[in-house]
Order: sequence, then C-alpha cells, then structure tokens
Amino acid sequence: MQEILEQLPYSDPFLFVDEILKIDSDSIEGSYTFSANSEFYKGHFKNHPVTPGVILTECMAQIGVVCLGIHLLNKEDDDKRKAKIALTSTDMEFLKPVYPGEKVKVVSTKQYFRFNKLKCRVEMFNSEDSLVCRGIISGMILKNKDEE
Repeated sequence: MQEILEQLPYSDPFLFVDEILKIDSDSIEGSYTFSANSEFYKGHFKNHPVTPGVILTECMAQIGVVCLGIHLLNKEDDDKRKAKIALTSTDMEFLKPVYPGEKVKVVSTKQYFRFNKLKCRVEMFNSEDSLVCRGIISGMILKNKDEE
C-alpha cells in the first residue's frame, strides 16, 4: 500500500491521503486528518472554520479514484505505472461539516473500469462513523507523452 502512496502525483499541501486501510480490485478505504493549520481554514468561514466542499471532494477523489486507479493499473501492466489519473466528473452530496483537525475515512467502490475510465461510488465518514458526504467520482487515465 505504501507503493501506491509513493506513486501519487501530489505533495503537501495538496496531498489528502494519510493511509490506505484496505484495498482490492473492487474497493478501497483510506484515511486523512485535516490539519487545523491548513491555509484554507483562515477564510472559510471567519471564526467558524469548516473544510470546503471542494477539498472534501479532492480528498475523496485522491483516495477513492486515484489510489484505486493506481492499484488497478499496477495489477494490469507494470509499464503503466507512470500514467496519471485525472478527475473527469463528480456528483457530490454534502451532509455534515468536517472541522479543522478532524480525521475522516473514505470508502470507495468501483462501478466500472473500462476504456481508460474509472467510475466509483465514494463515501466519507467522520471519526464517529457518521456519513459526511457521498457521491460519484470519475477519472480518466492519461498516458505519458512517451507512450503515445
């Protein structure tokens, strides 16, 4: 699982994956703790910060689509290890706020992986195991220029 984290095309401050808890060909679970010192909390919202929905979506996409996609690509063909996965669509529902310092768990289930597109049903839970958001996220595999 560490191998997957090392292949992620992100770094701090835009890495929203701490740990992969479980993974197989059909699903993944991972976690992330939102640092209370993150810059986006300073203005969202004044004196009552919450994690922006776009950041929650990014966390869900990184764990639920990109990490799962890397796992699937690694199983499929070692030569694709350098391919990237780009977000293509989202349909999200936000149910509860996520506060600074809060740890979340992301659970993603593959709906399909074909024609270089991965589509997943993704849910995020807080530390009390309450659903905070859910949705459908899709990503497309981008080939490296030297593979074209």
